[in-house]
Amino acid sequence: MAKNHSQRFLEIVDDAKTRVLECTIHDVKTRTEQGEEFLLIDVREDHEFGAGRIPGAKHLSKGVIERDVEQLIPDTSTLLILYCGGGFRSALAADNLQKMGYTQVISMDGGYSGWKAAGYEIETES
Repeated sequence: MAKNHSQRFLEIVDDAKTRVLECTIHDVKTRTEQGEEFLLIDVREDHEFGAGRIPGAKHLSKGVIERDVEQLIPDTSTLLILYCGGGFRSALAADNLQKMGYTQVISMDGGYSGWKAAGYEIETES
């Protein structure tokens, strides 16, 4: 289901995307299948994460990521791939993490909705 995002929101996302490296859902699937080491971070809200997520994802919502990331991921050279619902919030969060000194941050374009639409495995609460 497409969202009707405000023009101002889209403008700040577009601005962040000029500084953020992005990858596709297929890139993440390939990296996972090849056993590449990275942390997959779900930046969606708690209720979104609880409803379903990409297997192995850690939850650090956009609302708290800047506050909590250093405690959970102190090594700023750790490869982080962030995703949200479609790739907008993850781009904003990736931009901020880079400003905080994280050097390998990627935003997954397409997000959870793209992952699910591709038929890739998801986890849900039992």
